[in-house]
Amino acid sequence: MRANCFSEYNPLKQVILCEPQYMRIKDVINETQKHFEDEGIHIKTAMTQHANFVSALRKLGIEVILLPSYNKYPEQVFTRDIGFTLGEKVFVAEMGTDIRTGEENVLKEWLQNKHVPFHNLTGDRIEGGDVLIDRNTIYVGVSERTNIESIEKLQKLLPEFDVIPIPFTDTYLHLDCVFNIISPNEALIFPGEINKEQLNLLASRYDLIEVTEEEQFTLGTNVLSIGNKKIISLPVNTKVNKELRKRSYELIEVDITEIIKSGGAFRCCTLPIVREKLDYQH
Repeated sequence: MRANCFSEYNPLKQVILCEPQYMRIKDVINETQKHFEDEGIHIKTAMTQHANFVSALRKLGIEVILLPSYNKYPEQVFTRDIGFTLGEKVFVAEMGTDIRTGEENVLKEWLQNKHVPFHNLTGDRIEGGDVLIDRNTIYVGVSERTNIESIEKLQKLLPEFDVIPIPFTDTYLHLDCVFNIISPNEALIFPGEINKEQLNLLASRYDLIEVTEEEQFTLGTNVLSIGNKKIISLPVNTKVNKELRKRSYELIEVDITEIIKSGGAFRCCTLPIVREKLDYQH
């Protein structure tokens, strides 16, 4: 098997997910979890919603791989963070917190069994939710889970790419919860979280579609582009969906509101392994 991923928006062909079988809010790590800490997560509902998401992906002709879930990993549903695919290699993360340490070993076992080339980021703190790829450019969020030293090492490891650090506030856990590239020319953003210099850079490269504070709470930025101007989004994020339809995107609406109680939506729940390689003009 070969991995292949050069963007956030090329047609998705193969993706890794994990069922929320043992999902729970154990240690509060973000504002969303804080809000739902007492209410908790209804596992049966979360499992049904996740199954509907998997079904939607498969109906679109996307191969879905489900990693085995384990009781000791309550946030395993968020497969995006355990690594990222860049070019023809998967980079396996070293997780930034004890609660998630070990999840990456489940991914490594699958990669080894399928003979997929991977690079172990041992000793480096980069989680996949902070990494966004757009052809020859990699934007990496500077967060509590991803540090600047590791980003600098990634640049040395990948001299053919332009690796750009994007500092943002610590209100949100990963960069993909405040910024998400959906085409060569367009991106979703929740304003006020990224520093001014980097925001100006992003605004010079993309038409930035702003997400309201209300829909940011339901992670309006964290959609999943599946290629050919098709995007999976939450039905409750009506303003985001309206803006995307105005720009000729086809929206596939799937309800995973039980899962987002833990602070992650569609992009967080998916680790692309293969996206069809297409040539895009700037």
